[in-house]
Amino acid sequence: MRDGTEIESRIARRLAALRTDKGWSLDALAERSGVSRATLSRIENGESSPTAGVLGRLCTAFGLTLSRLMLEAEGGGASHLPAAEQTSWTDPETGFKRRMVAPPAAGFRVEIVEGVLPAGKSISYDASPVPGLEHEVVMLSGRLDLTVEGMSHRLGAGDCLRFRLHGASRYACPGPGAARYLVIIAGA
Repeated sequence: MRDGTEIESRIARRLAALRTDKGWSLDALAERSGVSRATLSRIENGESSPTAGVLGRLCTAFGLTLSRLMLEAEGGGASHLPAAEQTSWTDPETGFKRRMVAPPAAGFRVEIVEGVLPAGKSISYDASPVPGLEHEVVMLSGRLDLTVEGMSHRLGAGDCLRFRLHGASRYACPGPGAARYLVIIAGA
């Protein structure tokens, strides 16, 4: 797996470039995302690592998926991506691990993300970065309480939940072990 510090630096640079490309000040991005100006500045300067929730709010403000942000941070999209070369990232707040199994790529609508959420932890997203994205969550092991726009679902190994996301979502692992799952996202 790639070094976490390297990907965090690339994410920070990409976020700064996205903001600059839009012509937004830190204050304008703070207003659009709900993330404080001080936090944005620390992230862009590489002084702080963003949580999954913060990245979710920033992606929503920019109108792109977290996977697309990761792809842009990496600067490419290969057809064959060996496991050792797949980008992974760990949320510093929850310990949630995210691995890009099949990142977004030109000419393809599907991306696949593996998530491992530790027992007793949860991740919330305020909104879909792109309303109406099709999601398929496939449980590999453990249990996951997934709330999609106010409707709760308890998932166990082998279960699949299919939905189009327009609003908020929350992933929570009740334990006793970690929840390991795939999220297949089909873009427009």
